[in-house]
Amino acid sequence: MTTAHINRIATAVPTFDVHQAFISFATGLLPEGTNKKLFKRMARLCAIEHRFSFVNPLPTDDGRWKDAESIYEPGSFPSTARRMQFFERFAPQLARAALNRLELTSEERRSITHVIVTSCTGLYAPGLDFEVVNHLGLNPSVERTMIGFMGCYAAINALKSAHHIVRSEPEAHVLVLNLELCSLHFQETEALEQVLSFLVFADGCAASLVSADPTGLAIDSFLAVSIPATSHLITWRIGELGFDMQLSGEVPGEIGRALKDDGRQVTRGADPDSIDLWAVHPGGRSILDSVEKALSLKPEALMSSRDVLARYGNMSSATVMFVMHEIMQHAQAGQTGCAMSFGPGLTAETMLFHAA
Repeated sequence: MTTAHINRIATAVPTFDVHQAFISFATGLLPEGTNKKLFKRMARLCAIEHRFSFVNPLPTDDGRWKDAESIYEPGSFPSTARRMQFFERFAPQLARAALNRLELTSEERRSITHVIVTSCTGLYAPGLDFEVVNHLGLNPSVERTMIGFMGCYAAINALKSAHHIVRSEPEAHVLVLNLELCSLHFQETEALEQVLSFLVFADGCAASLVSADPTGLAIDSFLAVSIPATSHLITWRIGELGFDMQLSGEVPGEIGRALKDDGRQVTRGADPDSIDLWAVHPGGRSILDSVEKALSLKPEALMSSRDVLARYGNMSSATVMFVMHEIMQHAQAGQTGCAMSFGPGLTAETMLFHAA
């Protein structure tokens, strides 16, 4: 049976590092007291050094938020319609940056038969799928699929779709784009749990090529693992002032308990310690800590995930592909790997792979 391979991955982030600017802004949102102290402590411990955004923060004398586009004006944050206008303006720029870094030859562009796009932070039509086709000059009849609103694990589902396409059409070449502008949905709130969720999210894009060509990372199998009675812990709904996220602080603990009980299910019966390469979605430091502890992994096992978290934060669906990109740089032929990403449900989407 034909084996699908992730032949190549390219990544891109916007220009502006907003991490420290956001910490200052969020600290000012919270009233004096326990919540503000707790936020400052969590900001110190989050293991994130940089997060990039299309929003350009400007220095101010009073510590209040100010950005070059006046997107977030204290007391008057933008409507959902206004945010979608920014998505339609800035998302294609980020997509083009990632696609350019994929460095597809003219022959490779002609060979592309399918385009799959994931995003849960913005939508418009004609959308990013057309941007990909037009930017690369692909055949206008290329098959296009949009995977929307699945959150952080959408990239694994996109790879699952690409896998099925290649196995049914061995000559197919599938271009996958994972693009998120998470910073488009900052909210002006004093709710600590919501402010803490904004502390980790950022913007980013990954582009990858999947085909039967035996180079890169060979895809072996997929498995979705849902945790019962946890659907309320991660929610993502369209509101009047952007998309409203609820991300419970119980998520890391629930993931850890589930993996401790059923970790062998994720690895298809193998000892987790026997897996050479781990591409775990760095949803936050506590999530990575929970995975490491639950599966009894060595500290170096999640090095790539922790590195991506420190350098970029959580870019929703694009993030696990950033980790896979790092892994591809040092993977040796025959090494086995497990990719894992978490999202609404509460569900872990997992993929076993090996280096070709």
